Amino acid sequence: METFTHLLSEYGYFGLFGLLMFGIIGVPVPEETLLTFAGVLVYRGHLQLGPTLLAAFLGSSCGITVSYGLGRGVGRVVTRRFGRFVRVTPEQMDRVEAWFERVGHWGLLWGYFLPGIRHLTAVVAGATRLRYIDFAVFAYTGALLWSLTFVSLGALAGKQWVRISGQIHENLLIASGVVVACVIVALLVRRLTATRR
Repeated sequence: METFTHLLSEYGYFGLFGLLMFGIIGVPVPEETLLTFAGVLVYRGHLQLGPTLLAAFLGSSCGITVSYGLGRGVGRVVTRRFGRFVRVTPEQMDRVEAWFERVGHWGLLWGYFLPGIRHLTAVVAGATRLRYIDFAVFAYTGALLWSLTFVSLGALAGKQWVRISGQIHENLLIASGVVVACVIVALLVRRLTATRR
């Protein structure tokens, strides 16, 4: 963590942009902690609020766009070639695509707030061929809300940022676990129901 905060302190807006971009793509970067620390730097007067929010938004948006592109470029190919090993059929991918068209794009908006999930939503959106305009509206709105929330939190927390950031990260991990568990249970129930029919 000290390495990341040092990079942010050293390179400012460019450091924030780069770290968030790579973090969203999947490089292990503590994104919420970085955003909160960026807010603390705003509180201390080392960074300005406007450019900090812009750098955070652009970094997040670029990262999620790259993930979407990867999903669109290789997601279907990987699924078709290796799907049988994990029992994913083309028909199942078609159903996921239809689901994403209906409600899945909301995951792009709120997935930012769930560690681990935000790294997958854009890849799935790309693999299911979600239209770019639909992806952009929800993903970029989510990037703005996410950046604004944690930078503002850091600016308001000031000296208490370490304690508050740790509590938030822990709660978000628990929330991610609950979401994943609910999805697994829903899939199991659906499978059992289909088997009985």
